[in-house]
Amino acid sequence: MILKTIEFHTAKGQRVKITDIPVLEEDNPFHFSVQIRLQILVNKVYNQGNGKETHSFRNYLKKVLKWPDYEKLFKINELKNNA
Repeated sequence: MILKTIEFHTAKGQRVKITDIPVLEEDNPFHFSVQIRLQILVNKVYNQGNGKETHSFRNYLKKVLKWPDYEKLFKINELKNNA
């Protein structure tokens, strides 16, 4: 999976970086959901500027998505017999 990063300055002038943003095709069922969640996170960080310089979009999705949807999005494969 291809991941991207965006950087911008907040309303207070602080430089912020958001990492681990998945790149999805438009026909992917999660495309709209990821786009909306990213917009919500960017607006929240831009307006509040809670002091952190780097945010992980993957960790944010882990908190707000249901676990089966998160697994489908990132296709987490469990290793069998710890191999």
